[in-house]
Amino acid sequence: MKKTATKKTKKKAKEKKPKKEKRLEKIKTTKVKPKVEKLKYKPDRYWEAVGRRKTAVARVRLFTQGEKEVLVNEKPYQKYFSDIKFWQTVVASLKKMNSLERFRVVSKVKGGGLSAQAEALRHGIARALVKFNPDFRVRLKKSGYLTRDPRMRERKKFGLKRARRAPQWKKR
Repeated sequence: MKKTATKKTKKKAKEKKPKKEKRLEKIKTTKVKPKVEKLKYKPDRYWEAVGRRKTAVARVRLFTQGEKEVLVNEKPYQKYFSDIKFWQTVVASLKKMNSLERFRVVSKVKGGGLSAQAEALRHGIARALVKFNPDFRVRLKKSGYLTRDPRMRERKKFGLKRARRAPQWKKR
């Protein structure tokens, strides 16, 4: 007794392609990877540090070569921070060491508000300056730029509206 071909086996028989055609398809689909040339130039030397304030974190890099400017998230600090008091906060540690025109500062800042970001940036720049020259430490420490401000927002407690604000109390 021979088995008769069912509908499923007929479909499988139709779908199968000869081996030569499969090989040709594989050859056609293979891609040639282009050769990548290695970078021959030397990247700029920099000093890196992290500054923090509340929930703001600033990653700062100091370069001695290139245009002498302060960039925050790829924008000049005057455009990123709207108010003059933030500008003064950002460059305070550089001005303290008389090195505002000596470095190119590139930084990435996340979290917090503008004030916290400006202070985190000042903290990061001060730390990077100390890595650049350890003699700067005494003056920056005396100014308070190297101290991490530990004050954080207090968490909300259950039964209260905020951290300490209780619901209004009613006598009767």
